[in-house]
Amino acid sequence: MADLQQRIEALYRSDVRGAALLIICLWATILFVLFMTWPYIPDSGIKLVVAIAAAAVLIFNTAAIMAMVKHYKEDKDFIYGLDIKNADAFHNRKS
Repeated sequence: MADLQQRIEALYRSDVRGAALLIICLWATILFVLFMTWPYIPDSGIKLVVAIAAAAVLIFNTAAIMAMVKHYKEDKDFIYGLDIKNADAFHNRKS
């Protein structure tokens, strides 16, 4: 049973790292596009709309990914335990 808990923790940590990487990539991409296109936006009203839209995308997507990670933490025994049992069953069938 300790082995199962270790495998669950390893999968959870991997998902947390992946979520963090996705958040970093999201912010880098949105900010890069915003800064690269900023000089080509002629109207200050449009600049404001673009900045608000970029902020909304960053805030809501970051919050969604963080909520996903929180849910994974709360139910990790069920989520990852099921994945591990299915992976083990698949591996045993192939053997």
